[in-house]
Amino acid sequence: MTQELEHQFVSQLEANQNIVHKVCSLYTDNREAHNDLFQEIAIQLWKAYPRFRGDSKFSTWMYRVALNTAITLYRKSKKQPRTQDFDAVLYRVKAEYYDPSQEQQLNLMYSAIRELGDIDKALVFLYLEDRNYSEIAETLGISEVNARVKMNRIKTKLKTILNP
Repeated sequence: MTQELEHQFVSQLEANQNIVHKVCSLYTDNREAHNDLFQEIAIQLWKAYPRFRGDSKFSTWMYRVALNTAITLYRKSKKQPRTQDFDAVLYRVKAEYYDPSQEQQLNLMYSAIRELGDIDKALVFLYLEDRNYSEIAETLGISEVNARVKMNRIKTKLKTILNP
């Protein structure tokens, strides 16, 4: 890959890195696992970037890769994901400090969401990112009607978890 392509990728990743942090927060429960998953998602994004055709927005594509990476890793093992060395990339991603424990309510919500299944977590994440059901359905590869029905069931389940 050319340096220009690498620079474009790193710029896009830096501009949208909060997407990856949010996915990491949904699928991990400690700082070390969060950082490892962030690195693994960044690697998978980098590997897939040459195939990004621009048919959708970069952020939508990034959601899909990040969620698929997290789901795949945590389905294989509930342990800490293995990571790969990212030193081959010339440009370094400047990670912003992201502290998921800043607000107690956010932590309670993340804890409740962690109790959901993998696909349900992804659906909630996209819903909380204000994605419309059409985008959610496209990202997850399900029908729009299925996305709506699943979301209503998830809302009921989350209410039960948060208010037993």
